Amino acid sequence: EVQLVESGGGLVQPGGSLRLSCAASGFTFSSYYMSWVRQAPGKGLEWVSNIHSGGGSTSYADSVKGRFTISRDNTKNTLYLQMNSPKPEDKAVYYCAKVGGGSSCDYWGQGTQVTVSS
Repeated sequence: EVQLVESGGGLVQPGGSLRLSCAASGFTFSSYYMSWVRQAPGKGLEWVSNIHSGGGSTSYADSVKGRFTISRDNTKNTLYLQMNSPKPEDKAVYYCAKVGGGSSCDYWGQGTQVTVSS
């Protein structure tokens, strides 16, 4: 059974930093692209970032480029999102997701809440 469990969310001040983690199990983690997706209050899902199965290639939404960094540790089956200089508009529930066939996300975690406020 595929399981994705996010952690690390919470309250962070604008300009601070926060690192999200996603522990994966039930599949061969090192064989798949992974994504972070977020949902702000009252809004739809917004793709944040992708990372290649080997970690050598990443991509970001323009809204977070230069501030967030996606990474992975395939020895620990864990995905990360380093959030630097967060802004109030980054407040959202953050989900990690496994990318399946057709480049769509086929499994999702339960999400972790991030609030950016002073």
